[in-house]
Amino acid sequence: MSVAFTKEESAETASETLLPDRPISPHPNLVTEAGFNALQAQLAEARAAYEAAQAIEDVNEKRRQSAVPLRDLRYLTERLRTAQVMPDPVATEIVAFGSTVSFSRADGRVQTYRIVGEDEADPKAGSISFVAPVARSLMGKAVGDVVGSGAQEIEILSIA
Repeated sequence: MSVAFTKEESAETASETLLPDRPISPHPNLVTEAGFNALQAQLAEARAAYEAAQAIEDVNEKRRQSAVPLRDLRYLTERLRTAQVMPDPVATEIVAFGSTVSFSRADGRVQTYRIVGEDEADPKAGSISFVAPVARSLMGKAVGDVVGSGAQEIEILSIA
């Protein structure tokens, strides 16, 4: 009976360790230099977490602790492999990848975001992905341009 219990526990543990891969975006993997460096740092952290998990003696606990870092290693390795580091924009006349854009919304709010890669986007910290709807509508536009319509209308105030 104890052997059956062990096998059942191992099967349960094994299923916990078969995490699905993190989805890879179908969009080009454009990144800023800072975004590329952040991906490298995240990869180093995932490696360290995986190596720490490998030091665990209990095989079931080792599997559990290795699952997330192993999945992250696969994801981050692929994202670094496909990364296209984009130079900072040289001009501020039009919105481009890497630009910091201030715009006003129809409701009077003024927002400022830097347009960056998908993995480095953090709206709360002031950055949005270049594939976000707002970023896509701003790309290629100039100060004074109005994009959207009705309540979704935004006017570009500045580009840096």
